[in-house]
Amino acid sequence: MSVDHRAVDQSWLADLRASLADDFAAQTARLRELTELNADTGDPSEAHNQSALLLATRRNIEQITGALSRISEGTYGACQKCRQNIPAERLEVLPHARFCVPCQEKHNK
Repeated sequence: MSVDHRAVDQSWLADLRASLADDFAAQTARLRELTELNADTGDPSEAHNQSALLLATRRNIEQITGALSRISEGTYGACQKCRQNIPAERLEVLPHARFCVPCQEKHNK
C-alpha cells in the first residue's frame, strides 16, 4: 500500500501535521537546552557528545520542517527523486521521508 499524495486522507494529514508540530516544539526546546548547557567542562568526550547531540537535534528539526513544508505544498508522500508515491508503511515509520526506498538507497551511495 502506498500513499497517494494527491488524495491523502485529510484527517490523517491533520493528525500528522499536529504530531510533527509537537515534535518540532520538543526538538526546539531540546536544542535551546543543549545550547544553554554548552559549557566547556574540559572533558573532550563530553564536548564530542554535546556536539553530536546538537547536530542530531538540528538535523531532526530540519527533517520535521521539511515534512511540514511538503504537507503545506501538497507534495507530502511523493518521492522527491522519482515522484512515485512513498509507501504508507514507510511514512508511518519515518514521517519525514523524502524518498522511496529505492531512491533512498541510491541517494546514500
